[in-house]
Amino acid sequence: MGRKTLSAAALSAAMLAVAGCSAGGAPSRETATAPSDPASVSGTITVLTHRTDLVQDGTMKRYAEQFGKVYPKVKVKFEGITDYEGEVKIRMNTDNYGDVLMIPAAISKGDYPKFFAPLGDTASLRATYRFTDKTDVGGKTYGIATFGTADGFVYNKALWKRAGITTWPTTPRQFLDDLKAIRDRTGATPYYTNFKDGWPLSSPWTNSVGSVSCDAKASDALAGTDKPWAAGSDLDVIDTLLYDIVHDGLAEKDPTTTNWENSKSLLAKGKIGSMLLGSWAVTQMQDAAKKAGTDPDDIGFLPFPVQKDGRFCATLLSDYQQAVNVHSEHKAAARAWIDWFTEKSGYSASEGAVSPLKSAPLPSTLKSFVDNDVTFIERSEAKTAEVNAIDNAAEIGLNKQDYRQKLVDLARGAQKGSLQDYFANLDKRWAEARQTAGS
Repeated sequence: MGRKTLSAAALSAAMLAVAGCSAGGAPSRETATAPSDPASVSGTITVLTHRTDLVQDGTMKRYAEQFGKVYPKVKVKFEGITDYEGEVKIRMNTDNYGDVLMIPAAISKGDYPKFFAPLGDTASLRATYRFTDKTDVGGKTYGIATFGTADGFVYNKALWKRAGITTWPTTPRQFLDDLKAIRDRTGATPYYTNFKDGWPLSSPWTNSVGSVSCDAKASDALAGTDKPWAAGSDLDVIDTLLYDIVHDGLAEKDPTTTNWENSKSLLAKGKIGSMLLGSWAVTQMQDAAKKAGTDPDDIGFLPFPVQKDGRFCATLLSDYQQAVNVHSEHKAAARAWIDWFTEKSGYSASEGAVSPLKSAPLPSTLKSFVDNDVTFIERSEAKTAEVNAIDNAAEIGLNKQDYRQKLVDLARGAQKGSLQDYFANLDKRWAEARQTAGS
């Protein structure tokens, strides 16, 4: 708070300048090739991860032990980092940012070749993996997703039933009416923003772009419009719903005191009704229910409350992507870890998430979506670099928390202004940024 921070574009440029002048000289551009003979691969690699919980409880160590049975000459070390985005982007000012890492959101897509070794031709890899265009630069893929997630609301089915709600809402208005029924009939908090932690107001909401319009290219289209918040657009519908939830008193009374870890228990116990998070959160909420002594089957997942031609749609998006440090001295070992972790570890299944492998079935956490004919849309990321460039120049932050925290503050009266004026200002900034950063 109060400190001057660089925009993502400026930060990336600064990191490039340092990387280009590193003591090791120009980084190697060689492809991190998948090894054909496990016995020929050796070395000690460090994997940077945001999953501190899995490092602390020994899960990652168990993965490494299983990996070691296939690659006996490779030793895997883990660094679990709590402030992953903040710390890793600082470390990337040097060559020392592990051998394998999750690609930080602050790194512009066009700069991936400066920091990461290519994993192969996208045209070839996309036959096997989902989400390859997320890290495609110039026909090369620079990261493979740890898993994918479907967009939607995690909710307590038992609580909604107590409020008399037995069907999914099909419009934002119906969703708001359902939240009001929860408030009035049960006394529970209908929706929880997780305002204080911030990140639940960023990507989870922006991930709904495409679900509203049922358009796989909805995110790409942002690169070609001056008015992303025009009436009826995906962002207009998404952000208006968030505003109305808070404005109508359907969220927590004091959003500045929210707590992410505590929110899991609150939802599991039926003290709060819903949170927009994505399908990855279902298993975490079910685990919270077990710990709280409530029924894990009470945890449900429902699509964004909009239908297209009588059907719900849900975007499928990549979570963090594992990449190989371009400066790594053990690229073959690093690539071996990525391939094994993606294809053999069972990680995505244990998380109740969508596997990056196209051949893998959808997880049980999405059974309700499958049973109710929800249309899954693998959202295109072909123009992510252009969209990010415009977003950074406009200093909005579609995948950051600030602009939606201001939206919440407007809705609850902590800041002055109207929703219409706020959207108009966002559109103005976007349009101006397109003149310098977009096409």
